[in-house]
Amino acid sequence: MTTLQASAQNQLRQLVEQIERLEEEKKALAADIRDKYLEAKAVGFDVKALRQVVRLRKKSQQERQEEETVLEVYLHALGMLDGAPSYSTDAADKMMAAE
Repeated sequence: MTTLQASAQNQLRQLVEQIERLEEEKKALAADIRDKYLEAKAVGFDVKALRQVVRLRKKSQQERQEEETVLEVYLHALGMLDGAPSYSTDAADKMMAAE
C-alpha cells in the first residue's frame, strides 16, 4: 500500500475536519428547524401542512401546476375525484408522456 506525502496528508486531514464541522453545523440546523416546527405546533399550526407549504415554496409555479395536474390525473383514474377532471386532455397526455 502506498502512503501519501506529508502535504497530501495535511490537505486530507483539513478536508476531513472541515466536513466534520459542516456535519455538526448541519445537525445543529436540523435541531433548530425541528424546534421551529414544534413552536408552530405549540401555537396551533398543522405541522404536516406547514412542511408541505415549505416544500412547495421551493418549487416554481410551473412545477407545482405540473404536479397538481399529474396528481389530479391519478386521483381521477382511481375514482377518488367527483366529476370530470379540470385539466385539459392534451396537458395531461403531455405530462404523462414526460414521465
